Amino acid sequence: MKRLAYASPVNPAPSGISDYSEELLPYLGVYASITLYVEDGLRPTNPRLSQHFEIRPISRLDRDHRRRPFDAIIYHMGNSPAHLGIWRALQRIPGIVVLHDFVLHHFMLQEMVAVRGQIDLYRAEMRRRYGDEGAHIAELMLRGRFPNAAFDVPFCEDVLERATGVLAHSRYVLDRVTALKPGLATALVPMGVPLPPLIPRNEARERLGLPQDALILASFGHVNPYKRLEPALRSLRDLRVIRPDAHYLLVGSISPNYDAQGVVERLGLTESVTITGYVPRSAFEDYVAAADICLNLRHPTAGETSASLLRLLGAGRPTLVTATGSFTELPPGVAAQVDPDSSESDLILAYCCLLAERPDVAAAMGAAARAYVARCHTLEGAAQKYMEFLARVCGWGDVRPMRETPLWNVEEWRDDDTHLHIVNVLSDARQTSVPPSSPLTRTVAGALADLGVTQDDRGVLEFVARALAEIEQWANNG
Repeated sequence: MKRLAYASPVNPAPSGISDYSEELLPYLGVYASITLYVEDGLRPTNPRLSQHFEIRPISRLDRDHRRRPFDAIIYHMGNSPAHLGIWRALQRIPGIVVLHDFVLHHFMLQEMVAVRGQIDLYRAEMRRRYGDEGAHIAELMLRGRFPNAAFDVPFCEDVLERATGVLAHSRYVLDRVTALKPGLATALVPMGVPLPPLIPRNEARERLGLPQDALILASFGHVNPYKRLEPALRSLRDLRVIRPDAHYLLVGSISPNYDAQGVVERLGLTESVTITGYVPRSAFEDYVAAADICLNLRHPTAGETSASLLRLLGAGRPTLVTATGSFTELPPGVAAQVDPDSSESDLILAYCCLLAERPDVAAAMGAAARAYVARCHTLEGAAQKYMEFLARVCGWGDVRPMRETPLWNVEEWRDDDTHLHIVNVLSDARQTSVPPSSPLTRTVAGALADLGVTQDDRGVLEFVARALAEIEQWANNG
């Protein structure tokens, strides 16, 4: 049996790669014995991880590998501070890198300047690697300005130098990796995601309190200056001349460096836009189902593959994407491509009008999108390609699965253990009769789990139980 060290963020680490790994690991565990390495001090909120894997702090990887070498080490690298311990471990011990973002500039700025205080070294490295232009960009970044040109200086060379192989989710990233380090073993592994449930649109809108007849546009995920909000809002303003009932939902957290509400107010769209902030998984799925048209726009790109986009496509929603980076690799008919140029707002408006006026076109696009994800982005397929690449690079020969089914079913609600514990606390206290399937209970339990609360935090759960009981009593009394 092959032994793998798997270094990745997991929940509650604030990274989309946390969800990615928690969905992939039960499928990789079919093939190998896995030790999961996480940031020092992080306590995973998914109880299944500790049930099926040994979990170790990333600072112990060196010692563990010296005492009993792993057959392979997998490092997940992305452009966020959640990968700090992983990057440091990679500098000490080479291994296979799953490169989620080709551009790691923002991560390296955080590591060198904010964490280590090496401002002069950052300046010197930017000049050495990228010349006068790099030096100019460095000065802008140090002043708190983040120009689009920062995406032209990837700062991923140190990662590639320590990588014994690179896995990526797009040809866009692999081509750039090969240009920087010819001869490095690479493989394309389409990102795997669970196929989302098909939730009836009217039921989702009823649960969310949204009007049944309105034309609803929605964007999902962390909102930052690169998510093309202003062009989308300009299109919404013009769309409302034709469809006064058009409404735009921004579902996800907002970057502290971006005044999204100010942009909405400046364009006079306060009554037409709802910013939900972070929502738990169950509410996220309802918002997806409630949307008539989804917008997944971003430019410039760090080379990332959007898991949120795949979830939208998998849910069968007609979706607009920016024609840049990995998004251009989507097959025709799966999503509408919007060029990030002077025609951007006009194209968004034209696509929205077409999809609103032609429900048959919207339905066909949604069906093609779901079929594409079901065919090309399975978790089983992703795990198999991981192992095929490891076998090739490490010289293992054939690697066969040790069992027929994944270690657990990721399509089940991921926080059901915490959810059931909350229900049990309520039941034991005889304070309420909220059923396990209650949307309120599911939403609260999901939010608690994402904040790091577990079954052991009884004081917190009892407080929540009392609050839910008071809410139910208030609702029953009208």
